[in-house]
Amino acid sequence: MTIMIDTGNRIAAKAAVMAKPEVVAAYPITPQTTLVEAIAEYVARGEYKGEYICVESEHSAMSACIGASAAGSRTFTATSSQGLLLMHEMLHWAALARLPVVMCNVNRVVGPGWNIWVDENDSISQRDTGWIQFYCSSNQEIFDTVIHAFKLAEHEKVVLPVMVNLNAFILSHTSMPAEIPDQNVVDNYLEKYIPKWKLDIDNPTTFGNIIGPAHYYRVRRAMQDAQLNAKKLIPQIAKEWMKLSGYFHGDLLEYYKCDGAEYILLSMGAIGAESKIAIDELQKAGQKIGLARVRVIRPFPVEDIIKLGKQADLVVIDRNISVGLEGALFTEVKAALYGQSDAKATGFIAGLGGKDVTYKDIETMCMKSMKGKVKEQELYGMEE
Repeated sequence: MTIMIDTGNRIAAKAAVMAKPEVVAAYPITPQTTLVEAIAEYVARGEYKGEYICVESEHSAMSACIGASAAGSRTFTATSSQGLLLMHEMLHWAALARLPVVMCNVNRVVGPGWNIWVDENDSISQRDTGWIQFYCSSNQEIFDTVIHAFKLAEHEKVVLPVMVNLNAFILSHTSMPAEIPDQNVVDNYLEKYIPKWKLDIDNPTTFGNIIGPAHYYRVRRAMQDAQLNAKKLIPQIAKEWMKLSGYFHGDLLEYYKCDGAEYILLSMGAIGAESKIAIDELQKAGQKIGLARVRVIRPFPVEDIIKLGKQADLVVIDRNISVGLEGALFTEVKAALYGQSDAKATGFIAGLGGKDVTYKDIETMCMKSMKGKVKEQELYGMEE
């Protein structure tokens, strides 16, 4: 095992290469560019032996991944923001075709106006495509989750594409240490990908043909069942990885100082990491509040949210907005709590467009909620 001190993008690239995909389809977009550039460097040094395809757009990148995966290859790509949106049609295609493509998405504002900093509206807008979605809060978690993603996507009870999200610049361009296991550890964890079906000229089959109303619902039901299977498998595959690597990032939520809490903060991504400092400071001041960082939004951890809602009042921070309603995580938390008469949730939208969200800001939001000064959800930091 070695220590790699590097950016989130380059650590994601390292994980992808160590997973040994047969095909990587790449197109640059800030702030994801350095991720696929890093893979290109592995190609140039002869350290990556797969097929590296430089395409002319993100739509083509996902199309190439679909073709490669359908032909039986382990595949990987990466994108961000407008690039993810350009893939939208093909994201549906990959999921409905049950292709275990793995993709890193660097969360970046969707324009116009043009902005290369972070919020999560790009990936949140793709929730309904059928992709499993992870949200990371450290470079170590990025590495581990990319490795997990291949294991999960290719599992016979899942067979769905997986998106690993990391916040622009806060993670993508910040150097932090990550422990990198030896290649044989990854090889032992990720067995060679053997697809249950593939396009094969020697064994031809009809694929992707017309499905009438009498049968189409079965496709959607199978995807739903696969997502629910993933909910159970995510902790299991993480525990398998921990036995080999020593690192565990595996529950649908990461719990921090929740024992005895009367309030629990829910947040995702880099805000989730910053929230730990806020929780430390609030507990020092005598506040009974803990943190549950949401790692996975698809499949959504409904049962875990219900348990938290029975234990404590919930405070939700979203770094996205479903315009015309509220933050997406807040909406989903409330949906999970529907019918739980004693559950209470309030929340905030903060950090849109890359606006900094410090632990002091998080403390302020928590205190406002605990004092009953928030009716339901507030746009925080918009006073000016």
